[in-house]
Amino acid sequence: VQLQASGGGLVQPGGSLRLSCAASGSIDSINYMGWYRQAPGKQRELVALITNGGSTTYADSVKGRFTISRDNAKNTLYLQMNSLKPEDSAVYYCRLNQYVGELRNYWGQGTQVTVSS
Repeated sequence: VQLQASGGGLVQPGGSLRLSCAASGSIDSINYMGWYRQAPGKQRELVALITNGGSTTYADSVKGRFTISRDNAKNTLYLQMNSLKPEDSAVYYCRLNQYVGELRNYWGQGTQVTVSS
C-alpha cells in the first residue's frame, strides 16, 4: 500500500485548504483511514478519522472546522480545513489501517500546512 498526501501550503488565518491522500496497492479490507498532524516539538496527534462504514471522529480542536471524507471510486481521502488558525500549523499525515489476517498500518509522507499572516 502506498499513500500520497498533497494539498498543503501557506494560508492566512481564517483561510481554507483541502488535503488529499491518494491510496494505491492492495487497499482492500480497510478498517479506517485518518489524518494526523505533528507540530515541531510535539507528538503526532489524531485530527480526524473515517471508518469503512463512514463513521467519523474529530479532535475537539478541529470540530466544526474540518471535514474528513473519502472517495472510494478514486481511492482518495480528503480533509477540508476551514477557519484555519496558526495552531493548526503542522505536518499532516494520512494513515490507512487494514486487516488482512493481521492489522497493518500505512502512513503517507506528510504535507506541510502553515497558517500565518
